[in-house]
Amino acid sequence: MAYYTIDKRTKADGTLRYRCMVSIKEKGVRIYNESRTFTKQAHAKTWGIKRVLELEQNGAPDPNNIKILTLGELIFKYINDKNLGGLAGRTKRYVLNMLLDSDIAKLSLDELSTNHIIDHCRHRNATGASPSTVSHDVSYLASVIKSAKPIYGIDYTSNPAHEARPLLLQMGLIGKSKRRSRRPIEDELNKLRDGLQKRCEHRESKIPFIDIMDFSILTCMRIGEICKILWEDIDEENRSVIVRDRKDPRKKSGNHMAVPLLGQAWNILQQQPRIAERIFPYNSRSVTAGFQRVRNELGIEDLRYHDLRREGASRLFEAGFSIEEVAQVTGHRSLNILWQVYTELYPKSLHEKFASLSKK
Repeated sequence: MAYYTIDKRTKADGTLRYRCMVSIKEKGVRIYNESRTFTKQAHAKTWGIKRVLELEQNGAPDPNNIKILTLGELIFKYINDKNLGGLAGRTKRYVLNMLLDSDIAKLSLDELSTNHIIDHCRHRNATGASPSTVSHDVSYLASVIKSAKPIYGIDYTSNPAHEARPLLLQMGLIGKSKRRSRRPIEDELNKLRDGLQKRCEHRESKIPFIDIMDFSILTCMRIGEICKILWEDIDEENRSVIVRDRKDPRKKSGNHMAVPLLGQAWNILQQQPRIAERIFPYNSRSVTAGFQRVRNELGIEDLRYHDLRREGASRLFEAGFSIEEVAQVTGHRSLNILWQVYTELYPKSLHEKFASLSKK
């Protein structure tokens, strides 16, 4: 049985798009999908009705025919594969869903070329996307296309996204992200605490924003990690907690790590009410949204919640901890990133040491 569904989406610029998904099910199993995106719901509905009638009359086309199979349909397969898209991180899933709505997704694999990849990157760059952001598009497209032959048996072995990469780098359309060095100054943190306190006093507020912000700095944890830690994973004797599935580019799951809760981090944890399985039973997006609203109201510029993690690592270095010891807190598998943080602090610490020696 063929049927269609329409999904309304809001793009980053606020404009609406309507994705019409046409599918065929047999014995409760979906055996075919295709989709197109429109600027008007009426157009999406018209196309959906037409395609359902065509599929009912002619049956499902060969899903592995590269002259028919579009890049968007291959992306859809990938996203809904529990062993591929199901294990992808939040960023990758977001990018792939965004690519489903792009013009390049409408192309069949047979006609897809490096020129189309370059045109897609030009368009993304023209809309304000940075080279590092566009680089994600290309990397994730390459991984999807790479899966066509070995995973899905689709007779398609070229990879225009991979082939276009050297040219895109040369043209400056893709590149590495710029290393951030932003740290909140003490005055900004004090203002944030005052603003978050007012937010906590609201009668509908349930999130202890100040505790979570301070805990973020002291533990160097990502907000997603903080909102997942469990009471049962606390080690009272060693004052530590198991952080499950810490981010690791080489391994998507099972990266459990014992993290010491130094100083006031232990006290903050202990004073949380035991109302749920999780210590901080809140949606991480709600926490960052509240932080961002207060930050914007205060006029604090270019400060992200993730910068609190850098602040925590910087404080540990300034306190005299080694790179290996800081990595035990932050969870970094590679010490290169921590080395960059350390070297940014090192010149300042040398001047301070020299000044202290001169006074003796």
